[in-house]
Amino acid sequence: MASRRHFRRRAVITLAIVVLFTWYLHWRTDNASIVVAQYPLLSKYISAQRGDGGAWHIPSSWTQGSGAAIENIVDAASLALNASRLLPERQIPQSAIPLIIHQTWKNTHHDRWPESFRRSTETWLSGVESGNMAYFLWDDKGIAQFIRHFEPEIESQFYALPNNVERSDVFRILVSKWIGGIYGDMDTEPIRPPSTWIAPTDLEPWQDLETGTVYKSTEPVRAIVGLEADCLPDSDLYWRMGYFYPIQLTQWSFAWAPGHPILQLFIDRLLATMQAVSEDNDPRLELYSAQQALYAIDPLNLTGPVAFTDSARGWLKTEWGLRWNALSGLADGGLSKLVGDVLVLPITAFSPGRGQYGNMGSKPVTDASARLVHHAEGSWRKSSVLVEYGKFCRTFFGRCRDWSKVSHNWII
Repeated sequence: MASRRHFRRRAVITLAIVVLFTWYLHWRTDNASIVVAQYPLLSKYISAQRGDGGAWHIPSSWTQGSGAAIENIVDAASLALNASRLLPERQIPQSAIPLIIHQTWKNTHHDRWPESFRRSTETWLSGVESGNMAYFLWDDKGIAQFIRHFEPEIESQFYALPNNVERSDVFRILVSKWIGGIYGDMDTEPIRPPSTWIAPTDLEPWQDLETGTVYKSTEPVRAIVGLEADCLPDSDLYWRMGYFYPIQLTQWSFAWAPGHPILQLFIDRLLATMQAVSEDNDPRLELYSAQQALYAIDPLNLTGPVAFTDSARGWLKTEWGLRWNALSGLADGGLSKLVGDVLVLPITAFSPGRGQYGNMGSKPVTDASARLVHHAEGSWRKSSVLVEYGKFCRTFFGRCRDWSKVSHNWII
């Protein structure tokens, strides 16, 4: 009798599993069909063009006569770089920046992505559809291939970084260094194609209103960066809003010609920090005490916008004598500023439509200077009561200035 009950129980459980599995397969099929209908470019350029290391598209006119064998995403990116150098129309006009878009995500199965990522990526791909641009979506395997091919000597340091967000920060610098092009986070959405990001007015001479220095350059643009923060340096607004500098650059999007010195300065800064951690703790960075030391460094300072701003600020001061706070657009209505071969866009370019608090001169998304919207999904962020209290404390009381802005740094 007991054996019969046991048999019936197992049969019921098996049947339930079969039903659930069948429902799941139908749900996946229906969901995938809906995604294809809503986002045809994701299907065309990602689903249909997956390869070893991600998904990519290179215009057919770029590959004619190349005869190159493409085995993985690194081969494809190298081919696109070489092809982009052959004709000026494969670069952003008035620049040496190739029309190659880079994005990163852990996989290329867009039916499993957040809806906002699908919408944003579809917009990026609309520029690929209508323009003469290449597109690369790097997954985790593709990033590993890239590091092993281009930067094998820093592979151990790269994978010793304790968080995915830090590796993502570093990869966008490295792919810009070796391949060049336009990088955009998955939660960014271009308002207009990157081929139109440089207007003649962006290249006009401008003057540092404090020193009287006039900046006038005839060099082709080799870097496009945008402001994330634009605050008066003698106020406390910037740190109350969580920024390290009154004038701070964003990393959620930028564009580069390959080999720009600022990119190597960023890597040198990071490696120096990791070397210091290695000397003060376990020489092998993957071991416990070194990992704890790396974990304790705020990612914003280690690989994020603070580190990026430091690298750009140092190079522009050394090479061009730039007074960093001269980049503010608060007094001139938000002008673009060309310094040597680096075009610094105003805050509206990559952060339009900010609210009243912390506006920092940001204009609506309809403004002519707006290039891209950042939806600030913050998929890497973790919630923390201490971090949220620190934000509240800075904003309303003007205290807690040195509290970490990132939750993982709170080690209790």
